[in-house]
Amino acid sequence: MERAFTPLDCLLPTGNLKFCLLILNQSFDKGHFHCLWSKAALRACADGGANCLYHITEGSQDSFLPDYISGDFDSIQPEVKEYYKVKGCELIETMDQDLTDFTKCLQILQKKIEKKGLQIDVIVALGGLGGRFDQTMASVETLFLARNITPFPVIVIQECSLIYLLQPGKHKLCVDTGLEGAWCGLIPIGNSCESVTTTGLKWNLTNQVLKFGTLVSTSNTYDDSKIVTVETDKPLLWTMAIKR
Repeated sequence: MERAFTPLDCLLPTGNLKFCLLILNQSFDKGHFHCLWSKAALRACADGGANCLYHITEGSQDSFLPDYISGDFDSIQPEVKEYYKVKGCELIETMDQDLTDFTKCLQILQKKIEKKGLQIDVIVALGGLGGRFDQTMASVETLFLARNITPFPVIVIQECSLIYLLQPGKHKLCVDTGLEGAWCGLIPIGNSCESVTTTGLKWNLTNQVLKFGTLVSTSNTYDDSKIVTVETDKPLLWTMAIKR
């Protein structure tokens, strides 16, 4: 079955996708923040993500209170933690050091979605692609783990980049929102992909192997069809530019 998805729909004020928002511990600009916040069915911060939320909403923090903050609380600033505690935000301490705060926050989010009976289409994580390279790779690892945590697709957005893990099978990506930047890529991270076929790209693939040391599709771009199709035999990371 072909999976159809518009990755940047969540950034459109008139977009149709219903989603939950998870804020990670990396600074982000206001860019699309207000649109994401206003449309989210549920809003969460992973540990130090609360710092980012607190500072980016300076002067109007009362209007931007997350539903919960989770983590081992080694990153959240004491004054920020106290502020949200006084405001009645739920603080959930998760001490497991084998999982990142992003992964643990996602686990809690899925339980809350089920408990509240929320009807959503996607989970959007804001942050996680800038700063330290090891933390960026940890965000990618969470996308792999997410397959066993939530049935919903998870996308990670920061500034001009988006990542989304394509599962084995056929995918139809709509790239017609007007927010798409010039570049896109398919990264065979975590495993080699023995057979990848695409349409809608300037440099398409036909039953090709994507593998580090062999071929990685970076700095690709689109043709004029506004639709990208990808068929892959293994999980494959889709990345794309967002206009700023």
